[in-house]
Amino acid sequence: MFTKVNGKAVSVDLSRSGPIIARRGAMLFYTGQVLFQPHQIPGMGGGMMGGLAGMAGRMMQGEHEATMVAQGNGTVHYGFRGLEVEVIDLSGGGELRVEASRLLAYTQGLQASIVSTGAQGGAPGGGGRGLMGALRSAASGVATGQGMFTTQLTGAGAAVILGHGGFIRLEVNPNRPVTVDPQAFAASVGQVQTSLRSTVSLRNMGRTGGEAFQLDCTGHGAVYVQASEQRL
Repeated sequence: MFTKVNGKAVSVDLSRSGPIIARRGAMLFYTGQVLFQPHQIPGMGGGMMGGLAGMAGRMMQGEHEATMVAQGNGTVHYGFRGLEVEVIDLSGGGELRVEASRLLAYTQGLQASIVSTGAQGGAPGGGGRGLMGALRSAASGVATGQGMFTTQLTGAGAAVILGHGGFIRLEVNPNRPVTVDPQAFAASVGQVQTSLRSTVSLRNMGRTGGEAFQLDCTGHGAVYVQASEQRL
């Protein structure tokens, strides 16, 4: 659905893909007859945590970024601030978790929602359910630069993510867990659980070589790691 033009831009034919949702300001140029309209990503479900995600997610993490839906008969080119792009194919169905700041565009067949990083399935800091899980997730978010909330895409379609220096896809399965730097972690696909681990102790405090936190990724799926520790 999305075609890489180069490492920093993608194109999409709306007549073949259907409506495309992208972050505001990401459209570079288009040909044909295309209509752009504001789009709203729903927050988490109701209840206290739902209200918290809707409010604190926007205040603390920027979840979500303002988005626009493009539809019509034409070809649209997308890119953002010269960042590297990666197309993730979910045509067979699946689940993608990625920070809103790293999400460039996706097809309308994918359902987007804002979820707590402590929710089952895992995102950076996965702290478990309930109030304690939320508190652990908040602490992890502060420590690693990841937020309390993340964007989840489910269904069948395709998405494009952003990062610095290009991406490496790492397969994860029960026999092959992967440990990554939290700052390099970009996204996860499938049923991947993440757990933040600290290598700091009283004995080595101040001598961890800048690798004080590590992210253990387990389960079934894949993680995308950017070739940089630079934040977007």
